[in-house]
Amino acid sequence: MKRLNRQVTVFGSAIFCVVVFSLYLMLDHLQLDNTKSPNNGGDRLQNGQLSILQGKIDRLERLLAENNEIITNIRDSVINLKESVKDGVPGGGNMSQGPYPELLALPPLVLPIDSQDCQFAAREFSEPADGVQLLDVYDLLTFDNPDGGVWKQGFDITYQENEWDSEPLQVFVVPHSHNDPGWLKTFDDYYRDQTQHILNNMVVKLHEDSRRKMIWSEISYFSKWWDNIDGQKRDAVKSLVERGQLEITTGGWVMPDEANSHYFALIDQLLEGHQWLERNLGVKPETGWAVDPFGYSPTNAYLLKQAGLANMLIQRVHYSVKKHFASQKTLEFFWRQNWDPASSTDILCHMMPFYSYDVPHTCGPDPKICCQFDFKRLPGGRVSCPWRVPPQPITDGNVQQRVQMLLDQYRKKSKLFRTKVVMVPLGDDFRYTEALEWDQQFQNYQKLFDYMNSHPELHVKAQFGTITDYFNALRKSATDPGHTVPSLPVVSGDFFTYADRDDHYWSGYFTSRPFYKRLDRVLESHLRAAEIIYSLTLANIRRSGKRNDFPAMENYRLLTEARRNLGLFQHHDAITGTGKELVVIDYGIRLFHSILNLKQVIVNSAHWLVLKDKSAYSYNPSKQLAPTCLFSYRSVVVYNPTEQDRTSVVTVYVNTPHVRVVTDHGRPVPAQVSAVWSEPTTASTERLKLKEDGSEHQIKVEFAWYGTTSNRDKSGAYLFLPDGEAKMYSPARPPVIRVTKGSVFSEITTTFDHVTHTLRLYHVQGVEGQAVEICNSVDIRGEFNREITMRLTSDVDSKDRFFTDLNGFQIQSRKTMAKLPLQANFYPMTSMAYLQDPGTRLTLLTAQSLGSASLKSGQLEVIMDRRLNQDDNRGMGQGVLDNKVTASSFRLLLEKRKLSTLSYPSLLSHVSSLYLNHPLIPMAVSTEAESRSLSPLSPLASSLPCDVHLVNLRTIQSKEGGGPSDEAALILHRKGFDCALSNRNTGLLCATTQGKIRMEKLFSELKFQSITPASLTLMHTPEKGSNQEEISLKPMEISTYRVQLT
Repeated sequence: MKRLNRQVTVFGSAIFCVVVFSLYLMLDHLQLDNTKSPNNGGDRLQNGQLSILQGKIDRLERLLAENNEIITNIRDSVINLKESVKDGVPGGGNMSQGPYPELLALPPLVLPIDSQDCQFAAREFSEPADGVQLLDVYDLLTFDNPDGGVWKQGFDITYQENEWDSEPLQVFVVPHSHNDPGWLKTFDDYYRDQTQHILNNMVVKLHEDSRRKMIWSEISYFSKWWDNIDGQKRDAVKSLVERGQLEITTGGWVMPDEANSHYFALIDQLLEGHQWLERNLGVKPETGWAVDPFGYSPTNAYLLKQAGLANMLIQRVHYSVKKHFASQKTLEFFWRQNWDPASSTDILCHMMPFYSYDVPHTCGPDPKICCQFDFKRLPGGRVSCPWRVPPQPITDGNVQQRVQMLLDQYRKKSKLFRTKVVMVPLGDDFRYTEALEWDQQFQNYQKLFDYMNSHPELHVKAQFGTITDYFNALRKSATDPGHTVPSLPVVSGDFFTYADRDDHYWSGYFTSRPFYKRLDRVLESHLRAAEIIYSLTLANIRRSGKRNDFPAMENYRLLTEARRNLGLFQHHDAITGTGKELVVIDYGIRLFHSILNLKQVIVNSAHWLVLKDKSAYSYNPSKQLAPTCLFSYRSVVVYNPTEQDRTSVVTVYVNTPHVRVVTDHGRPVPAQVSAVWSEPTTASTERLKLKEDGSEHQIKVEFAWYGTTSNRDKSGAYLFLPDGEAKMYSPARPPVIRVTKGSVFSEITTTFDHVTHTLRLYHVQGVEGQAVEICNSVDIRGEFNREITMRLTSDVDSKDRFFTDLNGFQIQSRKTMAKLPLQANFYPMTSMAYLQDPGTRLTLLTAQSLGSASLKSGQLEVIMDRRLNQDDNRGMGQGVLDNKVTASSFRLLLEKRKLSTLSYPSLLSHVSSLYLNHPLIPMAVSTEAESRSLSPLSPLASSLPCDVHLVNLRTIQSKEGGGPSDEAALILHRKGFDCALSNRNTGLLCATTQGKIRMEKLFSELKFQSITPASLTLMHTPEKGSNQEEISLKPMEISTYRVQLT
């Protein structure tokens, strides 16, 4: 986001010294094909082009010599630039000379870090007396699976009849219908066949009796239904909400997966849902409801807390952990973040104790009994009870006996909790589709409740309730001075990896369908880039007063569609890779179309921003900028969507090896067009040398195969059930190895039968020069029940510990446990994993979510793809046989470290991950667009502090109509980092400022007309604190501000 720096003529991969948010303009006239923009530094020339290049090696060698001269000249000129630190930017005074900055200053030898900023990772704090750290629980548990009786995975529960004499048992039965936005059917097919009927019946049936309640979670479905109902029905829905009969829980676009989703997308889908609710229903959700995600991350708990929710519920937790929590009566707890020494991040959480969220596993410990109270299963219906004892309609003749059966289950369930308030969900997947089921459930349960409530000797009060009704009663009971309830415990950590029975660990979905996991992150990067540049364009239009015919409405429609498509894909059967093939295709089409649409939004906005004479703007897609592929003299605009000054490599396609790159002043820019191929007799990739001190470390990259077990239950989309340790990859024929040497980068590409593996080193001063880039293109389409893994073996003495990130937001310590099966030691890796010993840290940064493990000291492995020929009996009904050739990108970072108490990424690791996930975006100027009418733009006055990330600048929808308002959500995240890692030669061009940002100095030209702190998703606004001149963020904090820029 900083300067739209100069105009440069580009042919080939070029280094652009980009000031944050700069658009680099190239002055020569060009026209560009509308081809897909290549990833930063990750694209390869096509085979046909390579053959041309190989025939002209003599010319290419001369170009390489010229490139070396160019680098020498640039370095000489850069040395003369002054360095300073001003508002978080190294380089004193002005880094530019003249109207266009020629180059960035060289990175400082030692990164300037405020000493106060190092205290966060260095501090020690003690766990609260009633605290539970999940890592300690895993150490404690034996993970055996004895038969628990009717509660197979638990234990027998007993009670005394008089336990409720002084305080009656309160029972809240919570009707719900779990609607997957895609799984066995597509989102639209589910809506047509089931969801719309559920919601239509809800309006009628809840109005029939004011005692009836219902909760709903998925706003993706609710909004589609809302658009199709009339005003009368909308008013009826609003009255149900006002009367407390209908509660919207969580309020996100979907019920997201919590393993593979990045926190940007988790926030975005929550924001989209909450903003929709604010505009249409005026509802502010209070409680999270997550019955179906396959494991739980504290990141999502933090986001719900920041959004203003007070409570949350989870279900799919390892059966041994559930049993332990039940035995300790810790199923209700305050979930606290690992880094929080106090209680500011606490959110009250309820963990459901039994196997599933269906009716047989929710009324109490005995599913055979509970199934008899699922009245959809009455004889004559389409579903029945597997235990072969059907429900009975409640009559005057049997009500007493049925109440005794059900109350016994309620009492036993309540014995697992610390208060005398019990919550009983009543629902399942796509329940309440037909009016008959509403009548069966609500009428029979009401008869049971009426009997219970009219017999005081039973000491029970039972009713339908929403989940927040339950939490309100729970809080009252837990805090009532007249009650002797022990305080609720505090829990820290995460709930991965999930197992629902035996050794059935759900670690397969961490990798399943990796092609779409990568596509998800590409869309995420494009959406963030488009949101920011679109918001800046609207602000500049307001400032200039020259709107012209900029397509604000049309582009906002494309943005909204992209937000919703990205949000839909965060669903726990979408990004997980656990939907049927036809559903996966539907998701993929949505993702791909939105990427194309967002490219157009970026191009439209960039065109307006760099146009010198705004009055000359005319919206014509053929006369603007375009994704880059160069065939003659061209001018190129480069957009840096990050908040940092950066020196990075940009890749563009060309049709000739005769390429020269210059700035608008005619100064050369180093470019590498050629490849010098050789067939080496040896190609060693087993050592990595630290730039800082020249020390060498042993690091080997290998590939291996996992098969699937010969047992009846085998690996599938959800489960990883291997046939033992991985077998090393041994290709049938020797690999083809090619070495490329150049002034911009050098690389080794090894082509096997199933994977093309590339290691690349960038010869640049910036962040990219500090790491090894790894690109794998995997093709296992011809395999049978096999999974391919990439394994890094190093001399780092990590023992049984390693670290993975959670959702790209925080780091979770892991311990590889011999008492667990191999598949249980795999964990989700969203953006990074690392190994460390007292002197070294080895970090693998990733551009896509995959499953990872460290099965031996010094080893780190990542499952790259899975091809499985059978279903794993979790409902999908298919194997995973729709594999595609899948490209995955990584960066490998080796850093010196000192001993530290807590573990956080280094600043270099944070920024490297940022650049990997948010590459520069090159756009060519059409031949009809006069390049002389373009000028650079520097929206940001300077880089943000190194540890502050601009998560989003998201234009808010206007209250009337579907277009943009003049307000935006500014979301900032201050990252926690570890000063125990070396801060020398990082290539970073920023500093730290104790989390302080001067808002009036944030932008170079734009000013804040208003800035108001808000909750994460803008649902809540504090009474004071508006128009702050300076904001201060605590480490790890994500904060949102409602802003107006002009």
